[in-house]
Amino acid sequence: MAVTPLELAKVAAVAADEKKATDILLLDTSRISDVCDYFLICTASSNPQMDSVLDEIREKVRVNCNEKPLSLEGNAGSDWVLLDYGAVVIHIFKPEARDYFRIERLWGEAPRVRLALEGAMPEDAYGITISGGEEVALAGTDAVGDEA
Repeated sequence: MAVTPLELAKVAAVAADEKKATDILLLDTSRISDVCDYFLICTASSNPQMDSVLDEIREKVRVNCNEKPLSLEGNAGSDWVLLDYGAVVIHIFKPEARDYFRIERLWGEAPRVRLALEGAMPEDAYGITISGGEEVALAGTDAVGDEA
């Protein structure tokens, strides 16, 4: 059974949260970009954590969504890793790179999808407001999760 881009993005968000990624942000770019439907952005504080977040996302998406990334750019030794699943692009940043590139601001018109996760970015961070987004409750990681 094929999953939607939103379902894949939610599985990846839960995986990042399980590995203690911070400032997890899901942007709905479907109406403003031909590149992808969703950007998932998160922060890992160290090389080992970046490895862990990356591995967990790849594994959870493979198991729950039966998807493999089309490409992987960067590595845990770099400040930014990008996983491309086609309709979903996942950015894992180290804090300094995230502050420098500020992808959240570049895609500021994209509605933010609320995530009920411990590591979710606070609503007022980076001056991003939630407009048109939806609350997404993610209770477990064995299933894709339900929209609220």
